[in-house]
This record gives sequence, C-alpha cells and structure tokens, in this order.
Amino acid sequence: MGVFSLQELVSAFIVLFAVIDIIGAVPIILDLKQKGRSVNAIEATLISAGLLLAFFFAGDMILKLFQVDIASFAVAGAFVIFLMSLEMILDIEIFKNIGPIKEATLVPLVFPLLAGAGSFTTLLSLRAEYATVNILLALLLNMVWVFIVLKMTDRIERMLGKGGIYIIRKFFGIILLAISARLFTANLTLLIEQFQHGG
Repeated sequence: MGVFSLQELVSAFIVLFAVIDIIGAVPIILDLKQKGRSVNAIEATLISAGLLLAFFFAGDMILKLFQVDIASFAVAGAFVIFLMSLEMILDIEIFKNIGPIKEATLVPLVFPLLAGAGSFTTLLSLRAEYATVNILLALLLNMVWVFIVLKMTDRIERMLGKGGIYIIRKFFGIILLAISARLFTANLTLLIEQFQHGG
C-alpha cells in the first residue's frame, strides 16, 4: 500500500479531478436532463467508483498478461491524457461516444465521462509514481466530490455560469497538458534506463 503522503494525495487528487472533470460535465448532465434522460447520483457514483477500483487492482494483472510494464503503460497513458487536454483546450471532440445504450446514468455519464479510458489510464499511470494508499484516498475524495456535484448540478451551473464552467475546463485542460508532459518524460526516462540495463 505504501506510505501516506499528503503531497502525493493532493497531487493524485488534482490529476484525477482534472481527468474525471465532473464540473466540465455539468453542461452535458443538464442537457441529458432536458432531454428527459434521468441521472441517478448515488448509482452513478457507486458504479464509477466500482469500475475504477476494479481496473486499478486488476489492470496491473491484465498488463502482466500482455507483458506490458507500468512505465510503458504510463507513456501510452500520457498520450491519452494529452489528447484529452487538447479536447478541453481546443474545444474539439477526439473521443466520440457512439455507443447504442440510451440510459443516461450508465452511458454516457458513468462511461465514458466518469470512468472512461482516460480515468483508467490515469489510475495505472499514477501507480508508476505514487503509493497505492494515496491514489485510493484521492479517488475516494474525487468520488465524494462527483456525488456532491451530481446532486447539485443546477445550483452549480447557476453559481458558476456557462462562462465559469468554460474557464474551469480550459484551466484544467492546461493542467492535464502539463501532467501528460511530465508523465511522458519521467516514464520514458525509466524505459530508456531499463533498455540500457537490458542491453
């Protein structure tokens, strides 16, 4: 589990906060409600937490099955986070949701908005740098935040306004861009060292 570190907890929380981006999803949630597609806050939070925890613990086993190490996955994850940051900064759609399921709580809220490829990749990428206990606490705090936001969606939109939500999305897009660059350089260095020792 590793040693508890407040610095690691805060860092992991910020990374997951930016990737999950529940505030950025508020306009999408409001749009779903306007279309008559109900969103269950408790259900969405619990399913998201369950999926993310399952992937956090089983993802490593899956990687070993395919003979991929954490550093390699973290480099690949850096690319996914980089693309997500471009979506947020440039207002473009790279990850398209074209699934057939029409129920709003599961799709698109839980997957891919809350527990999607970006969140899965980020969790495993964080494992390359932080202790498990700090990542799990950061994830738990993020899930509490997700629940609060889902319960107070209308009030948050009124409080922040469309402009506020837009600015927050841009801000976290830039943070994600910086995180992807750091993840890429740190883990690429590890891979190069492994390759040199192996050679």
